[in-house]
Amino acid sequence: MIKTCTFTVMHFAIAFGVAWALTGDIVVGGLVAMVEPLVNSVGYFFHEKAWSKLGRGTKDVDTNMAMPA
Repeated sequence: MIKTCTFTVMHFAIAFGVAWALTGDIVVGGLVAMVEPLVNSVGYFFHEKAWSKLGRGTKDVDTNMAMPA
């Protein structure tokens, strides 16, 4: 859940910057920054849950693999 939260904070900042740069309006930038990443993060959370239920989680990746010297 920490990964999701840090991703959300980063996404808020990017969404605000892009919306503000495109519109020049700080209010529109703020509104987009609040709505879009929040909806996207909720979608991401449920996407991860569905992906895990399909057996497509991180178990496909060998995390114990040693790095070459």
